[in-house]
Amino acid sequence: MVLHLFCGSYESCTANITVTNIDTLILFFLMELCSTTLSFSSSTSHLNFQSPKFPKRNFGQKISNPTLHKPFLQTLIYEQKSIRHSTGTYNRRIISAKAGKQSWDFGRFIKTLYFFNGPPSPDKFFNFLVGKLSSTSTSESVNSMGTSDIVLVAGGTGGVGRRVVDVLRKKGIPVRVLVRNEEKARKMLGSDVDLVVGDITKESTLIPEYFKGVKKVVNAVSVIVGPKEGDTPDRAKYSQGIKFFEPEIKGDSPEKVEYIGMRNLIKALKNNLGLRRGKLLFGFEGDSYRQLSWGALDDVVMGGVSESTFQIDPNGSENGGPTGVFKGVVSSANNGGFTSIRTKNFSEPEDLSAYDGLEFRLKGDGRRYKVIIRTSTDWDALGYTGGFDTEKGKWQSIQLPFSSLRPIFRARTVSDAPPFDPRNVASLQLMFSKFEYDGKLNETFVEGPFELPVSSIRAYIKDPITPRFVHVGSAGVTRPERPGLDLSKQPPAVRLNKELDYILTFKLKGEDLIRESGIPFAIVRPCALTEEPAGADLIFDQGDNITGKISREEIARMCVAALESPYACDKTFEVKSVVPFSEPFTVDPENPPPEKDYDIYFKDLKEGITGKEALQENPIPV
Repeated sequence: MVLHLFCGSYESCTANITVTNIDTLILFFLMELCSTTLSFSSSTSHLNFQSPKFPKRNFGQKISNPTLHKPFLQTLIYEQKSIRHSTGTYNRRIISAKAGKQSWDFGRFIKTLYFFNGPPSPDKFFNFLVGKLSSTSTSESVNSMGTSDIVLVAGGTGGVGRRVVDVLRKKGIPVRVLVRNEEKARKMLGSDVDLVVGDITKESTLIPEYFKGVKKVVNAVSVIVGPKEGDTPDRAKYSQGIKFFEPEIKGDSPEKVEYIGMRNLIKALKNNLGLRRGKLLFGFEGDSYRQLSWGALDDVVMGGVSESTFQIDPNGSENGGPTGVFKGVVSSANNGGFTSIRTKNFSEPEDLSAYDGLEFRLKGDGRRYKVIIRTSTDWDALGYTGGFDTEKGKWQSIQLPFSSLRPIFRARTVSDAPPFDPRNVASLQLMFSKFEYDGKLNETFVEGPFELPVSSIRAYIKDPITPRFVHVGSAGVTRPERPGLDLSKQPPAVRLNKELDYILTFKLKGEDLIRESGIPFAIVRPCALTEEPAGADLIFDQGDNITGKISREEIARMCVAALESPYACDKTFEVKSVVPFSEPFTVDPENPPPEKDYDIYFKDLKEGITGKEALQENPIPV
């Protein structure tokens, strides 16, 4: 078998000593290190090993390229030196490489391989072989449920939820529906709808496989309130609204549905939806710190003499705190010319599918650097590569979109490579090199010392950010026991909050979980919901003060519009129609009103207004 010493990490290497498993190389060298003379004959293409323990071996068939171009590894010299020490005299065996004017540091080469691949062992090599022989093709699908950007609708059989599903499907937006009762959902939504069965009040039913490919959510789950005296089979009393019957809780309690259920749903979906501030992969940010295991991966692997390291400077950041520093000395000697730091493979691949790229907070030096992201744990693997320029002496944020990454293998673009898969990031690499790719050179390359402080690396969501979690709540959630409020003029749910097991209190607590999660959100608080058609003029408000009615169909359309509106992001608002309760609203089916541009309403909304402002000194007891 052939072992690749030359790797996609290495720049413009002309010497092709190749091995397919680095562990084999380390094991072989360490076994022979103290008792072997190694030499290479370029005329015969044989790499010869001589040992007093073993007969002369000819490993010529291991060399994939019969010509090793100067200056890389033309001769490996074995020396034995006598070294005097206070405890006596001992012999030291040295293997080095003579390559042009500068010697090659074989020890640093082995140290590099050891850092990234661990101690050599026959077991590891055997497991590698088994894995390679049994692995499936990378072209095979690993996600049976698909990976397109799907909108999940939770509570898809409710009055608002089923209408949200209908609006999404009419717009051609991929939708998946989370339901408790599959049979009921099939009858209501159709046999071809994408359904998953789970209950947000039971965390164990929210299986991760259900949410693959989900990028946005509309949550229309709500505790069930019904007439004490019962209802007709088609829920006619419920459809009229709570104003027209004496209500009671049916089924699970408000605490279980509105608070515990919300907590479970956010936990199940947080990685899919992403955080507005991004996901920290490395660095220092406030009290947060995430370390990665970085190791130097320099041109020593191809015979060069450049050398780098990654250190933590406790006072080097822009605010005087700690920062990482990528530094070293780069040289073109021995056909080299690059230094880099690479992480060990992550213990678990990072799923960055909720994000649009990587952002580096760093202090530039006027040079151009490269970032290499790998989705394979193999040592010699395709790298998705992007370059960026820096400004000398200036702290700056560099954003590298995933869409800009090029598939590079051994400094060449791979035109038929699979697209970058952000769900499976295995390692990161930061490089300073005189080479770009496809024969191009880095115009900012200068030999000598360099230093690049890097305080953080994070995955980011590009602007403009739109809501990833749209929640259908309720007007009135902050009003129970609000000081100075005339309850006789409030809706039944406000007056009966205690009798209804603190329904509005737990709805508010559920909202708070969304606002505190960091997920980009929009919280829609409708006033009393009706079965009337959409189309009436609307009143939007904030601060939780208005009363009135609004169509379920209108709310469904509004939720879908909010998913695509940056104006709605991180806003909480109430909404009602201008039509009073005493007047029914109808439309002419032959001449329906045009659909609204909800951005006209969203753009006037403000962040941070929830109605809780009046409760700061008068918290609601539970």
